[in-house]
Amino acid sequence: MTFARQVLVTLGASAGLFVAHANAADITGAGASFPYPLYAKWAEQYKVKTGNGLNYQSIGSGGGIKQIQAKTVDFGASDAPMTADKLNAAGLVQFPTVMGGVVPVLNIPGIKPGEVKLTPTLLADIFLGKISKWNDPALVKANPGVKLPEQAITVVHRADGSGTTWIFTNYLSKVSADWKTKVGNEASVQWPKGVGGKGNEGVAQYVTRIKGAIGYVEYAYAKKNKMSHTQLQNKAGSFVNPDDATFKAAAASADWAGTPGFAVVLTDQAGAEAWPITGATFILMHKKQDNPAQATEALKFFDWAYKDGDNTARELDYVPMPAAVKDTIRTSWKQIAGGNGPVWK
Repeated sequence: MTFARQVLVTLGASAGLFVAHANAADITGAGASFPYPLYAKWAEQYKVKTGNGLNYQSIGSGGGIKQIQAKTVDFGASDAPMTADKLNAAGLVQFPTVMGGVVPVLNIPGIKPGEVKLTPTLLADIFLGKISKWNDPALVKANPGVKLPEQAITVVHRADGSGTTWIFTNYLSKVSADWKTKVGNEASVQWPKGVGGKGNEGVAQYVTRIKGAIGYVEYAYAKKNKMSHTQLQNKAGSFVNPDDATFKAAAASADWAGTPGFAVVLTDQAGAEAWPITGATFILMHKKQDNPAQATEALKFFDWAYKDGDNTARELDYVPMPAAVKDTIRTSWKQIAGGNGPVWK
């Protein structure tokens, strides 16, 4: 999805209604494509419930951070959590909405979802370009009984600044010294090989079209596009499939309240059932608000989502935040103020 084709989710009278401009009273947000399927559904439901509109641009985490810093939207969205120092320097607050998983997806004719198993080393070596064919002996050894073809592997990655990329490269940097040294962990990296797609949408489209391709997307995109995902070996040595149970297992020991800015990283967590590439998605807002009324409306939306949006999140295989964490998040909103004090009371 190119910038010119930014998706603006409008809370219209019917599902799937898209518009080019927000109404003056609408809440506006921009950023991560990771939570876009959920925010779109929440937007539709909130419109029906309250009559209030939300327009959300799915342009990637990097774009969302730029737009909130430029004050062109009411909130930014990113899957790469900002550190407390960076938040303070930018005058921003940050809070998570839901958790989910980044999953490797592939296009090998005849291969069913979860049929291919990858160890951390194999995944890193594929994206480093060390393994270039699906019938590489290392892949064949790890997948006895699976018919892997003599076909070139096409790596598909994000072309834009992306929180999904940040989560993915954070994991690879933890499990591969080679990756950490040569590529590193950023929202945008110098990829050793492959082709780039804009947004989770773009990566899903490329992988679907190219035989032999492998990429990484948020799990909802894999399900929506009926893509084959891999199993991954986690820190405990177990091979696991991605789903809300394994995402939840990865978040079981997260210390949200004790982490400044709620900047918890959930990759490569311990636990036999934990999906190794799990992450949260975050909202960014200014502490000092030029338009307090708009900030209040934005927080009303997220308060509604915390109260009434959990079932929708689960249906789309996201993991809701625990109730106690939601209460802590609401308390943190008192940092957000206009001329007459906090916008949330």
